[in-house]
Amino acid sequence: MLSRPLRAAWPELALLVVLLAAPVLLPPLGFSHDLLSRALNWALFGLGLDILFGLAGLLSFGQAAFYGAGGFVAAYLLVSGLVQSVWLAFLIGTLAAGLFGLAVGWLAVRRIGIYFAMITLAFGQMAYFVQNSPLSDYTGGENGIAGVPVPVIGFGASAVRITAGLPMYALLAATFFLGFVLARRIVHSPVGLILKAVKENTPRVAMLGHDVPAYKLAAFTIAALYAGLAGAMLGSFQSYMPPDAFALETSGQLVVQTIVGGVGTLVGPLVGAALWLWLRDNLQLIPGFGSLWKLILGVAFIGLVMGLRRGICGEILHRWRQRGEAARLRAAKARTEAIEAAAALGDAVPPHSPSEVALPEVTLPMPRPVIDGRTAHAEIALEAQGLARHYGGLKAVDGVSFQVRRGSIHAVIGPNGAGKSTLFKMLSDEVSPSAGAVLLFGEQLTGAGVTEATQRGVAKSNQLNQLFLNLTVRENLRVAALARARGRFRLDLLAPVQGRADVEAQVATMLGVLDLGMRAETRVGVLAYGEKRRLEIGMALATSPNVLLLDEPLAGMSPSERVATCALIRRIGRSCTILLVEHDLDAVFDLAERITVLSEGRLLADGPAEVVRRDPAVQKAYLGAAPDEAAGEGTAIVGAMHEPA
Repeated sequence: MLSRPLRAAWPELALLVVLLAAPVLLPPLGFSHDLLSRALNWALFGLGLDILFGLAGLLSFGQAAFYGAGGFVAAYLLVSGLVQSVWLAFLIGTLAAGLFGLAVGWLAVRRIGIYFAMITLAFGQMAYFVQNSPLSDYTGGENGIAGVPVPVIGFGASAVRITAGLPMYALLAATFFLGFVLARRIVHSPVGLILKAVKENTPRVAMLGHDVPAYKLAAFTIAALYAGLAGAMLGSFQSYMPPDAFALETSGQLVVQTIVGGVGTLVGPLVGAALWLWLRDNLQLIPGFGSLWKLILGVAFIGLVMGLRRGICGEILHRWRQRGEAARLRAAKARTEAIEAAAALGDAVPPHSPSEVALPEVTLPMPRPVIDGRTAHAEIALEAQGLARHYGGLKAVDGVSFQVRRGSIHAVIGPNGAGKSTLFKMLSDEVSPSAGAVLLFGEQLTGAGVTEATQRGVAKSNQLNQLFLNLTVRENLRVAALARARGRFRLDLLAPVQGRADVEAQVATMLGVLDLGMRAETRVGVLAYGEKRRLEIGMALATSPNVLLLDEPLAGMSPSERVATCALIRRIGRSCTILLVEHDLDAVFDLAERITVLSEGRLLADGPAEVVRRDPAVQKAYLGAAPDEAAGEGTAIVGAMHEPA
């Protein structure tokens, strides 16, 4: 058995063996040293795209812009004599590409999906035009830049020039290996985990307190730096910087190579590039097919993509993991089926958890004195002041004001269409109000944005589960806990994701609170519905909020699961203020100390639970009875509404 450090480093060790063996074993198969060097240059280029697309889910068609920027900056500096050191030119070219990527990314990451891809495509085309026209005096236009010197190791008479062939292969292999090691560290860092979560569910990451555009921009800039380094080395590798480095075809070829090799594997770009270049060179040598090599290559790669939808390396890794995890996956699914069957029969056991939920709180403002007999601001956790949200002529919420006392469980109820969900979104600053404001401990929260709201101590669970289904339970909770521990954004690219003791303690506490310790390493997509609901609440709680907004936490649960979740909410209420929307009025009147009632977007009632229970206007809103027709003074509103809002 391998030790844990060796098991963790086996991808690097395997890659090192392949790189050492390739120039000896592959030439008889048609892989010359020159072809291997070109494949390594493309693979270095592809590492950046694999981080951007495979890790963060951002597909860029403009990577050639950064490849060309790094290459032409380095080549011009060397050929013009402005810089004598090839190594320094490499560094300057890489940084220039990174700065270019930072500027382009700042605009691109504010859009998603096809709009992001189109912005990168547009910048790639603009870069190609600028290289061929306005900057042709520096780039050589359609002629490129010839005579780029090769790197030199050493000084004076003992200096060794890294010429084409095996020496250049060794340099590119060493560079790719270091780039691969760095990329692996990034993937397994806190930044890497957050980028995985962004790929899974971007809005949820923002709701947990992470600055999503900043993390996307970091991934985009890292990809540009990899592209810039590969471009800078291209000119020295072939003593010529070609104009097509900026071409759209270069970006397209990179995307194809990475997808065919396997997105998200990091080694996929190398396999895809080597296969692409080998087929391209050898297909042209087949008599009668030389002019059709592009057609044949295209058909071959369409077949590969359709047959291996995860790419070559992706399919290999997937099947390897399936073999290793098959027993654990079967056990997880069996446990899920047992839990769901027990819930259907009403036999589910309420989760066991500590009697107290001990979680660190946000630093709060100093208590303010009572003025003119009014309650001090520090005693009011959350306050809605004349909140309104209009959609054209529709007034979803219209002038709602109420206060949530610190340390209380407060409920918002109302018939379908009363505006509860819209109100909740305004309270967490997901939606900007048309009028009014939200105060958190006396300070205005409206306008801060949902990410800043979470950082300031307001967290929200959703009516429909918003989880990272392809991550484990532990990773879901870790994403949430990292937001409070690290702030909105931190670029700790080389730190191990499990390296923060405070975060791991928070995650361990939450696993116990949620009774999910046995499921910590299970992918969330396999969990039973009740477990997912608890995890949805737990992720909000893992951000250590002072005010926790629960949007229909009991939705879709069986009776036994409702009892367990109510017990969980009651325990959570000992550590933070809770505001919940719920249709199960039995649970609402059992849990809440104060209740706010909405009807048609307006405030209908607000006060202690018992007072609201007996309010004739509330009874009429729910039961459709006139005040004088309602049952006696002790009438309880029980089970009036159970369907979703």
